[in-house]
Amino acid sequence: MRTGAAAGRTGYFHEAVCYGSDEELLAVVVPFLVGGVEANEPTFVALGERTGNLVRAALPADTKVEFLSGGDVYGRPTAAIRMYRQLLADLVADGATQIRIIGEVPSLGLGPTWDWWARYESAINRAYDDWPLWSMCAYDTRTTAPGVLADVAATHPCFATADGRHVPSGDYVAPETFLRQVRPMPPDPIQAAPPLVDLLGPTAAQARAAVHQVGQGGLPDDEFDDFVVAVSETVTNGLRHGRPPVRFRVWVGADRIVATVSDAGSGPQDPYAGLLPSANGTPGGLGLWITHQSCNHVTYHRDAEGFTLRLTAGRPLGA
Repeated sequence: MRTGAAAGRTGYFHEAVCYGSDEELLAVVVPFLVGGVEANEPTFVALGERTGNLVRAALPADTKVEFLSGGDVYGRPTAAIRMYRQLLADLVADGATQIRIIGEVPSLGLGPTWDWWARYESAINRAYDDWPLWSMCAYDTRTTAPGVLADVAATHPCFATADGRHVPSGDYVAPETFLRQVRPMPPDPIQAAPPLVDLLGPTAAQARAAVHQVGQGGLPDDEFDDFVVAVSETVTNGLRHGRPPVRFRVWVGADRIVATVSDAGSGPQDPYAGLLPSANGTPGGLGLWITHQSCNHVTYHRDAEGFTLRLTAGRPLGA
């Protein structure tokens, strides 16, 4: 049986907490967590170090809340989705009738790489809807850009407020619509220089070899190997499912490698491509799912010339 503001609901109840002071955050979060514990519901905190410690200190002693490392949970959007889906499935299998989680996107994710976190916030409205989850996503209005807050309103069906209200978002947009919106893809500064690799119609093997030639040694071996896999999957997708010509370019900076794969097509038709594993054989779905787990930023853009996917390994822009 579900409790609190989620009582009577089915599936995922997804709220945002947009707070302007620490006191305002605690006024929402502490009753939310204490209520979960009192109802014997699995209750979790996945906040950053500062806000996590703030909440820990404000909770009554011996409150049985499990603290997750926000930095570990929110390393990459697809990793967070994969982890949470498994956690939710396990808890429901153990008999949970409602799960409560308060989390936040790390501050790094609120900068130039926000676009894939915005897609995450939208996609999880479907990704977690198979389970009785009530979650709150915290955003500090003192430090969060207006454009990010606009996306928060568009991706969260409801706001939780310090005075105990749960207010529907008048700007909410269904995921299938939000995820299809054309978003800008500002160039990474290292793209101001000519690319070190510029190939038309390469095979996946040729793309891998080119990355090894220009990027080997610039990143830790495991991170570089993941990037090579992502390049291979992306080029393969472009050749199989895109429209020629497929163009592959690579830039190498002091702390990161950026690659783009472009074709003349319109890109994946599945709005969840890359964020959720393809369950119905959607073309390119598995490759994009792997790519999103192998890079530190993945973004894309559609325009009159076609579709471009950009992959970043190493230290992402804004870190």
